[in-house]
Amino acid sequence: MTAACGQQTDRLTYHRGVALVLLAGTCWSLMGLGIRLIETASAWQILFYRSLSLSAFLMVVFFIRAPARPFAVIIKSGLPALLGGVALVAAFVGSVVGLIGTTVANAMFLFASAPFIVAVLSWLLLRERVRRATWIAVVFAVAGIGIMVADGVAAGQFWGNAAAVMSAIGFAFFTLALRWGRTNDMLPLIFYGAVFTTIIAAVICMANGDGLAVSAADGALATGLGLILLGGGMSIYTIGSRIVPAAELSLLAMTEVLLGPFWVWIFVGETAGLLTWIGGAVLLSAIVGNALSGLRRAPPPSGLH
Repeated sequence: MTAACGQQTDRLTYHRGVALVLLAGTCWSLMGLGIRLIETASAWQILFYRSLSLSAFLMVVFFIRAPARPFAVIIKSGLPALLGGVALVAAFVGSVVGLIGTTVANAMFLFASAPFIVAVLSWLLLRERVRRATWIAVVFAVAGIGIMVADGVAAGQFWGNAAAVMSAIGFAFFTLALRWGRTNDMLPLIFYGAVFTTIIAAVICMANGDGLAVSAADGALATGLGLILLGGGMSIYTIGSRIVPAAELSLLAMTEVLLGPFWVWIFVGETAGLLTWIGGAVLLSAIVGNALSGLRRAPPPSGLH
């Protein structure tokens, strides 16, 4: 009876973890719609308010976790966190510029290429072994990316596509910084990225004459992007990722990629070209195939840790 109750509890805990990861992906999928609803704010103004609110959110988290010495937690993360924060600047800037400069579908699909960039960089820089199935998936992913970028060039959206690829590369280097630091606490890295992006965005806004003044509606939306979608989604994902096996996370997190184009189609009528969907289908097939091959190789779970 006790063993049966324990197994049932494990299943319920696992199901909650899956639900949390799916909810996090849903939060992130709304980012494109949120940016589409912003009326006049520039990309750098959006980045300023989004990153500022994310920084404030994380600072509150640090005070809650270590009220006596919140900054010590940040400093303790060391050089990997600092470099990871720099990489996140590229990821944050590329994501907003990409979502503005191309279709949400195109940007989301290109963001999804990050795991394959991580695999190649890990092989080059960390000498980590890459499975043959992953190399095959990388080839398909590159083909899918090529199709989508070609579609973007034809539609006059080259720079939006380039920014989305830059975001994926930035996120890949952020992931490598996490592996290098071998730390389970990812919050200092994200905090550095948010603070650096806030400062850079503020300087560019003042330098190009845009300033930091935006409409109340745009300011509220940009703040919500950082506070609710990024901050809230990140917190939910962190909790869920401690329960769900790593091999399943890439599949579950695809909620973001699949729902992002759906929201803008439903609410603002945005569609993408045929080549975008073809390239996206090739890329998603590579992600699913790689994740499923990892599941087959993984040993059966013996309980939650």
